[in-house]
Amino acid sequence: MSIVENRKARHDYFIEERYEAGLVLEGWEVKAIRAGRAQLKEAYVIIRQAELFLIGAHITPLTSASTHVKPDPTRTRKLLMNAAEIDKLIGKVERAGHTLVPLDLHYVRSRVKLAVGLAKGKKQFDKRATEKEREWQRDKQRLLKQTG
Repeated sequence: MSIVENRKARHDYFIEERYEAGLVLEGWEVKAIRAGRAQLKEAYVIIRQAELFLIGAHITPLTSASTHVKPDPTRTRKLLMNAAEIDKLIGKVERAGHTLVPLDLHYVRSRVKLAVGLAKGKKQFDKRATEKEREWQRDKQRLLKQTG
């Protein structure tokens, strides 16, 4: 079940492969995510010293958060993946034009997981072509509905 999706990722990138990673979260973050207060729009994934980190994801703390905890909505969060998968990703990201993009937050057996996509950036004309194709599919459906 998806919690929040990064729609901008599919618009800006060609998603070639998809991986699943766990997140190192604090208690208030889990509660806020369960309440639907997460946002991945400006987020990205980096590799630092053979570890993956999620940067720029915004998790708005609940107003009922504990008084002794100082919540930081955009803190850097570590991603948990198998070491062999991380090594494979490092090799693929070092090739030109590839990057890691967070796609969505979802639940797997009541745990919060992040879908990470190995992506290649789209050029402006690719984005326009995608938009044109989407509009043509919409118009085609409309025409079929009218004639049928």
